[in-house]
Amino acid sequence: MMELSQEALETIGNYVRRNLPSWMEELGVRSGAQRDLEIRERTVRVEEEIKSQRELMHQGFEQVRAQFEQVDKRFEQVDKRFEQLDKRLDDMSSHMNRWLTVITVMLGIIGVAVTVSSLVG
Repeated sequence: MMELSQEALETIGNYVRRNLPSWMEELGVRSGAQRDLEIRERTVRVEEEIKSQRELMHQGFEQVRAQFEQVDKRFEQVDKRFEQLDKRLDDMSSHMNRWLTVITVMLGIIGVAVTVSSLVG
C-alpha cells in the first residue's frame, strides 16, 4: 500500500472539492442546496395553490349563500301569497255567512207566512 503525503492528500482533496459538484450533476445527483431550493420552490407553489383553492371555496360559499337568500325571498313571497289567500277566504266566508243568514231569515219569514196563510185561509 502506498502512503501519500499530507501535501498530496490536500491536492487530491482540493481537486475533488472543485470537481465534485460537476461530477454529481453529471450523475444526476443534486446537492443539498439544490434540493433545498427545489423544496422551497415546491412549497411556494403548494402554498399558492392552497391560497387559490381557498379563494375558490370562498367564492363557492358566497354563491351558495346568495342562492339561500334567493330561496328565502321566494319563501317570503309564497308566505305573502298565502296570507292574501287567507284574507280572501275569510272575506268569502263572512260574505257566505251573511247570505246564509239572509236566506235563513227569508225561509223563516216564508215559513211563518205559509203557516199564517194556512191558518187564515
